[in-house]
Amino acid sequence: MYAERPSRLTGAVVWTNSPSPPGARPVLPDGCMDLLWSEGRLLVAGPDTRAYAPEGPAASWAGVRFHPGTAPALLGVPAHELRDHRVELADLWPTTKVRRLRDRIVSAPDPATGLEVAALHLAAEAAPPDPLPARLVAALDAGRPVAAVADELGLGARQLHRRSLTAFGYGAKTLARVLRLQRALDLARDGTPFAATAALAGYADQAHLARDVRQLTGMTLTELLT
Repeated sequence: MYAERPSRLTGAVVWTNSPSPPGARPVLPDGCMDLLWSEGRLLVAGPDTRAYAPEGPAASWAGVRFHPGTAPALLGVPAHELRDHRVELADLWPTTKVRRLRDRIVSAPDPATGLEVAALHLAAEAAPPDPLPARLVAALDAGRPVAAVADELGLGARQLHRRSLTAFGYGAKTLARVLRLQRALDLARDGTPFAATAALAGYADQAHLARDVRQLTGMTLTELLT
């Protein structure tokens, strides 16, 4: 069973997921990266460009999902290096640092709380956040065209793409598609008819919505809602 709550770390979400039966729902692209704990393992989930189907036997999971663009500065790795991957934290950090984090999680009341405390420590130790990712996410999530947003931020196309790769794992156009998908899913889950969902989320029409959902998730919108 999946459950989540807002984290004390601004913009982040703390979540848990108990063992799921075969055929569990895939994880959909959302622009985020996660710090994960499962069966004593610490992992990082990179930004997804397609639906991710959990692998291996059923297991309990806990995680902190960071707001889009914030995790690279906390974890010390550019997002594009982890795109569409789940990576052991020990492959990214020194062994002693991973051991300290594992000990903190084991001593916490539960893994989710331990991960949240760890994320708060990482944020406190990190340099002040770059304001550009947050501004870019806000503008694209409002449906602003990528070219217009680049002009507003005073960035050329190449510079925007390079900084987007570091912060999000992919370019601004892909980020815009992912954020639009999430807007559409929120609307459809609230019962908005598909045609209205397409218009409100920023698609050209319902057929455009259907194509994009299929390309990003491998499923139809109807399948995602059932």
